Amino acid sequence: MKLVLESKSINKHFHKPKDFHVLKDISFRIQKGEFVSIMGKSGSGKSTLLYILSTMDTDYTGELYLNNQLVTGKSQQELSIIRNKHIGFVFQFHYLLSEFSVLENVMLPAKKLAEKSHSKIERDAIEKLEMLHIGHLAKQKASRISGGEKQRVAIARALINNPSILMGDEPTGNLDSHNSENVFNIFKRLKEQEDLSLLVVTHDADFAKRTDRIIEMEDGRILSTS
Repeated sequence: MKLVLESKSINKHFHKPKDFHVLKDISFRIQKGEFVSIMGKSGSGKSTLLYILSTMDTDYTGELYLNNQLVTGKSQQELSIIRNKHIGFVFQFHYLLSEFSVLENVMLPAKKLAEKSHSKIERDAIEKLEMLHIGHLAKQKASRISGGEKQRVAIARALINNPSILMGDEPTGNLDSHNSENVFNIFKRLKEQEDLSLLVVTHDADFAKRTDRIIEMEDGRILSTS
């Protein structure tokens, strides 16, 4: 199996107001096409870990590998390119630009990466929207669509650069059960049809138990990766 993500002995401290050891010796791997959830009580270090894994936080010790390449120690500029190219991110809040159209929101990360022509980016964005059954919303302003639709637009935006892994921080946390189910089914389909790796921090036990495995965290440690 191809390794997509690996952490080796990751430790993190918060130094203010006093030293706090927030992540303790975190080591695990995620294979290509694997759908993994991270669970644990508030304060267990889940979101802190996700920000390190997504290369947004570089203040840690240990090693992080993406597609078997060491990313620890790279410059912010290099990390920005790696993140934009290889990691899709879906938050609890969709962070869409409300005055932009749905299509423009989805195109943004690809325009930032600037590896494809405008017309190719637009075609790819429409394809992602249609894959998520919201192609009909392409020209709508992001402010005019429902919460469930906004989260689907956020997923399309996360997929525009065909990342190696999709990470989610409570991606169903703001959704009702119907829309949560929709998001789960989208993720499952991405795993099965696109062979995409997914790593999702969630409080939702029903969501987590249907993923391939659960990484259980407590007090900054991994208890199990069943």
